[in-house]
Formats: sequence, C-alpha cells, structure tokens
Amino acid sequence: MLMAMIENIYETMNLRITETAFELHLRKIYPTRNILSMRETETISGQDCLDVQKKTDGSVNIIGEVATDPVASWMIQSAQVASKFTLFTHHAKTFPDLVTALRNSMLRAGVFKDEKTAEEQVVQVLNFDIHLVKDFRGRRYIERVTECIPIEDKNEYTFDHKNQKTLEGKLDKFLDNATYYFTKSTNKELYKYVNILEYIDDEYVITNKISDSNIAEMRNNMDSADAEEFDKFVEEIWGSSQNQAQKVLTGKKRGRKPKNV
Repeated sequence: MLMAMIENIYETMNLRITETAFELHLRKIYPTRNILSMRETETISGQDCLDVQKKTDGSVNIIGEVATDPVASWMIQSAQVASKFTLFTHHAKTFPDLVTALRNSMLRAGVFKDEKTAEEQVVQVLNFDIHLVKDFRGRRYIERVTECIPIEDKNEYTFDHKNQKTLEGKLDKFLDNATYYFTKSTNKELYKYVNILEYIDDEYVITNKISDSNIAEMRNNMDSADAEEFDKFVEEIWGSSQNQAQKVLTGKKRGRKPKNV
C-alpha cells in the first residue's frame, strides 16, 4: 500500500525515506523520482539520519515501519518540521490504539513526561489513518479511512460573578467556573475521530464528511487541475450544504467481507 501511494505524489516533491531495514526499495520502483533513503548503522543513529534529511530539501518524509519507540519519535519529528507531510505504517488495530501506542512510545523514549502533552503532539500530526486488513482467506483490502480531528482547547470561563449583587450569587458563579476547570483538567478530550470511508456489504461507503480544515489543506497542495476535480468530487458527494449524507462508491466488488474481521 505504501509503495503504491508514491505513484500519486507529485513528482516535484522530493522523497526522504528512513528505515530500520531497507524494505521499500522505492528507488528501484520509481527510478525517475528524487528519493534519498537512509537507515541507521552501528555508528550512525536513526536520529542522525533524520537530522541530515532535514537539510536535503525534502518534501515528503516516509518512515518504513513505526515498530519501536525511537522510530515513533522520528515520525513525530518529521511530521512536525521539514516536510509537507509524513507517511508511515503501524500495526494498531483501531485508531484509539494507534494514538495510545504512539503516545506511550513518546513517553518511553523520554521525549515527553506528561501523558496529555505526548498525546496532544501525536494527534496534531495524525490526519488520516488508512486501515488495511487481511482476512483468513488471504484477501487484503482497505477496511476504513479514518480522520483525526484535534479538539481545540477553548477558554469558556465567565466573569458573571461581577454582575452578581449578593455574596451567594458570586459564590455560585465562582463554583460554575471551578467545576468547568476541574472537568477540563480531569476529563480532557484531545481529539475525536470519524470514519470517512468504510467497506460495508461489499461496497465502499462514504460515511462522513472530511473536515473543512483538511479539505482546505488538501486543496492548497494540489495543482489547479486536480483542485478543480477535487472541488467537483466534494460537491458531488456532500453538496454545497456540506451535509454528511451517505454515498456509495461504485466499482468492482472485492468479494464478501467476513462478519468478524
């Protein structure tokens, strides 16, 4: 899947690959592309490779497989700076499992000490999760495409206590703010996730709309022709009202999906 996705990346974008073991072999598959592949050795660490890649005018960073804590740290770094976007593979079964695994890797690697801070950094770099499955018949297919939407921390405290005439009224307004504060501190949600595309009853069904911020970001990275086609797609699927109506993508059926996958 990761190898095939390279074909849809503009050739003007330089690719920078970091792997613990050479598995992708992208320079052989795409010999005309500007690709620089690196892997750590006994004397050169993966972090050193990443630091060098930041200075090589790369547009896309690809992490072969996020299987260890240090590699998870590389992925977060490359996604935050020095590239337009980052691609990587992971073996999490659900989207919350993916966030939890990356967060725990950040903590074990010593990059962060606080769970909330580590999780906040993770959800900031996760835009879409393309989840593949392999059933007991050996079939591989995309089960779902999930979008991660970070939740902005808004300041909703009020100053209504200033308008209260009695001490009891001021105390009630103060307790309202205190309740809101402790709710945010103890039960803070950092993200929500929605499935954009799902494989249901032998068909791919669009179940939710892509967020406006991601649609705008996607358009900003397209040429004029692709942006025009993308606008037509958005209009066809969700319409100008941007309703989250279900749409079925017609195409070749991939066989019957087992119930317990």
